[in-house]
Amino acid sequence: LAFREGLPGENLLKLFFLSRHIKCLLIFSLFLGLIFLSGFFRMKNRNYITLKRHKELLLPSMPCHAKTNVMFLKTHKTASSTVLNIMFRFAEKYNLTVALPAGQLLHLGYPKTFLAHFVEEFEAIGQNYNIMCNHLRFNPSEVKKVMPANTFYFSILRNPIPLLESSYVYYKDTVPAFRFSKDVNEYLSSPTKYYHWVDNRVNMYARNIMWFDFGYDNNAGDSDSYVQAVLNEIEQNFHLILIAEYFDESMILLKHALCWDLDDVVHFKINSRSQDTVQTLTPESEEQIKVWCSLDWQLYLHFNHTFWRTIEKTIGLKELEKEVNQLRMRQKELMQTCLSDQEAVGKDHIKNKALLPFQSGAANILGYNLRQDLDNRTLRTCQKMVMPELQYTSYLYTVQHPHKERKQLGLHWTSFQEK
Repeated sequence: LAFREGLPGENLLKLFFLSRHIKCLLIFSLFLGLIFLSGFFRMKNRNYITLKRHKELLLPSMPCHAKTNVMFLKTHKTASSTVLNIMFRFAEKYNLTVALPAGQLLHLGYPKTFLAHFVEEFEAIGQNYNIMCNHLRFNPSEVKKVMPANTFYFSILRNPIPLLESSYVYYKDTVPAFRFSKDVNEYLSSPTKYYHWVDNRVNMYARNIMWFDFGYDNNAGDSDSYVQAVLNEIEQNFHLILIAEYFDESMILLKHALCWDLDDVVHFKINSRSQDTVQTLTPESEEQIKVWCSLDWQLYLHFNHTFWRTIEKTIGLKELEKEVNQLRMRQKELMQTCLSDQEAVGKDHIKNKALLPFQSGAANILGYNLRQDLDNRTLRTCQKMVMPELQYTSYLYTVQHPHKERKQLGLHWTSFQEK
């Protein structure tokens, strides 16, 4: 342009250097702009990723599918019969195969340590069972022979203080350690006077029963290293441990963990007892239980803590409260639909003896009366919700193994086989 305009040489030179300077400035500005834009997009992208990850914590990336391979370790006197009823109903709903006790047994070899052949037709069926939930003493290597590799494992614990009182009343006539004491407080005033290690195959109900059910020595010492090793092992073997004192909250947590529906965990209490058979523990007895059953006490404290930590990490307390209220409303609805008395009744007031729960010790085990005006479909649903543990086990056994001899319960029996 300068040559075309005929500018003097000195001016031409100045213009040349000026143009080069402007060009450098433009390139430098462009470079800074690119760095700025790059940083902006990087920051925007990082914020997007952070937001995306946050959303993924709150919402699953894809719809979950109901877990159908589930092993429930049924512990004693922990509301576990209610859980068993839930598991059995789920198995029927989805036509799943239940690992039921072989022959005339109503438990999976308990109190012996579990072996695979305690399951009916294990040799023929192999690792193709979906649900395992009857009483057993946990033995992971043998359970894995029965249950598929993707099985979800869970169990339930109860505060050892009310648990031991409940065990005392329920097993009063069968456990040597309980039989010769006047009441639970007398037993706890000097447990070693009544508890003898040689009777441990029946005395396990009298000390650290949950520790025993998980497969460990209920008379072991309670050193910190031993207890911690067992707690670590249980955490390795089980995906979830529920707490009986927070049963409805436990069912909501289970519902989320298994991706089940609300109606899959709705329930009536099974195998509960009347309040008039509950013995009042003295403060001294309560403190003694913490020492006498120290293994169970530490087990309970540890998993009570992990229970609430899991809720906070997964559901959140607000959502939990909302879903617990929904569960209770649904249960109230079903009670109005199913029950003539709207509540559980004592053994002497159960009209249909086929729905009479097994009675043990000094306990008065409650049951239910169904309404008489139910249509057939509703009646079947309601029957399953109130069916006691032994009757339901026998019923499912007959459905799954019709060629086998029916289990003898020693109770008046009316068939619940659907027609």
